[in-house]
Amino acid sequence: MQDEMNSMPDGESELDEETLFIVSQTFKALSDPTRLRILNLLSEHEYPVNEIAARLSLLQSTVSHQLRFLKNLRLVKYRREGTSLHYSIDDEHVVDLLRDAIDHARHH
Repeated sequence: MQDEMNSMPDGESELDEETLFIVSQTFKALSDPTRLRILNLLSEHEYPVNEIAARLSLLQSTVSHQLRFLKNLRLVKYRREGTSLHYSIDDEHVVDLLRDAIDHARHH
């Protein structure tokens, strides 16, 4: 049984340290309710920071802090439009994880 748990579909038996770190950081990002709300909103559309703050009833500084965390993990990206930064999802795999987790939570 232990051998089955350690075997990976592509023949790798162990995860390398970098992969482990990235996966753990991704789950850390998804473990915070504020970041989940931001990612859920961005999964629908691109928004500037001030609109994210308004739609989620959060302080702009809170949103900026969380977006910086998500950007550092390459979960969101931004484009500049004048003086505004418009954020969007950078990796659709994260949206899949988020939706799977939401579906799982609603299943109960």
